[in-house]
Amino acid sequence: MVLDKENNKAKDSVQIEKQNIPKTNDKQNNEQQINNEQNKEKQSKSAGKYNGNNEEQNFEPKIIAFLCNWCSYAAADLAGSSRIQYPTNIRIIRIPCTGRLNPLLIIKAFRKGADGVLVSGCHPGDCHYIDGNYYARRRFSMLKELLEFSGVEEQRVNYTWCSAAEGHRFAEVVEKVVNRIKSVGPWKGFIDETDELVSGKEAGEIIDEEFLSTNNK
Repeated sequence: MVLDKENNKAKDSVQIEKQNIPKTNDKQNNEQQINNEQNKEKQSKSAGKYNGNNEEQNFEPKIIAFLCNWCSYAAADLAGSSRIQYPTNIRIIRIPCTGRLNPLLIIKAFRKGADGVLVSGCHPGDCHYIDGNYYARRRFSMLKELLEFSGVEEQRVNYTWCSAAEGHRFAEVVEKVVNRIKSVGPWKGFIDETDELVSGKEAGEIIDEEFLSTNNK
């Protein structure tokens, strides 16, 4: 009888230990799962930051270049025919003279998603239309202040001149402009009166109306 009681006690103790073991294992498993999830979140966040930095480093801006037909466009043509290497980020639009460039076109370039604008004409005193580049320079300086007020960084708007024989200079200008725009990153949109970013189409319509109203006065 005594032996039977001791055996029963031993069996009961073994069963209690067996019942307790899964409970401790469950706690350990839960803790491990929580730790694993936390580690995954940290890894995903760090990966997101890393990818963001890569996107900024690999950012290639879209630049609209308004070039005078007589000088800067000829310089671009000379650079191409001479096989002078320069960044392919620019999209060239040939215009008769920078003095005929409507500032509204520069605003619409940003409205359509351009990251920057380059306007290039003849050297002062060499304009085919005598003083067209002087008018363009004055108009451009006023427009630049308006764009900065609307949230466009100074580096995104560039004005220069190149003669028809300055293919190398044109290539250097394009490279400098691309680097300037890369330093400020992708274009995100205009800023409204409440200092908040607005979508390109909406902001473009607002600024177009303001520009037209000021011109009609």
